[in-house]
Amino acid sequence: MTFSAAERTRTRREVVLALFSALAIGVHALEVLMPLPLPWLRPGFANILTLCALFLYGGRAAWLVTLTRIGIGSLLLGSLFSPTFFLALSGGLVATALMTIFRSVAGERLGPIGISVLGASGHVLAQLLVAGWLLHHAALWRLLPILLILALVTGTINGVAADLLLERLRQRLAQFSASS
Repeated sequence: MTFSAAERTRTRREVVLALFSALAIGVHALEVLMPLPLPWLRPGFANILTLCALFLYGGRAAWLVTLTRIGIGSLLLGSLFSPTFFLALSGGLVATALMTIFRSVAGERLGPIGISVLGASGHVLAQLLVAGWLLHHAALWRLLPILLILALVTGTINGVAADLLLERLRQRLAQFSASS
């Protein structure tokens, strides 16, 4: 049985996105086990894979990786429908929405680092909104400046990592396409 070039490309895309999703779930689970300087601060390394999906395959792919990571990751960690789940879901939804919107509007003018910082900032804002709604404590907003600075740091780190990974992935995918 022979496959057309379009079928090979589609299959390769599906395999890569499945790998991104699986890796994002694993990284998401490992982050929960990491010792952290602040108990509620996570570096968001799983977002590196969402960024790669966004830059390689577009917004739908980024949404697939994000929703799969949050859903299956929460199910595996036993936090599905807990406050932790809703914090992760709200942050993931807003971050992915901002990243896909800005990627489509800015195109190549905004790279993985800028998109990542926007996503991290949106994640922080969404989580503060949900935490404020759950806890009914206005003092949470005093954390906003600190959390935005941390979002800048973690967003930059994740963006640099995604940029480096994208460079390698594009080389490998080009090699596979050339050999097909």
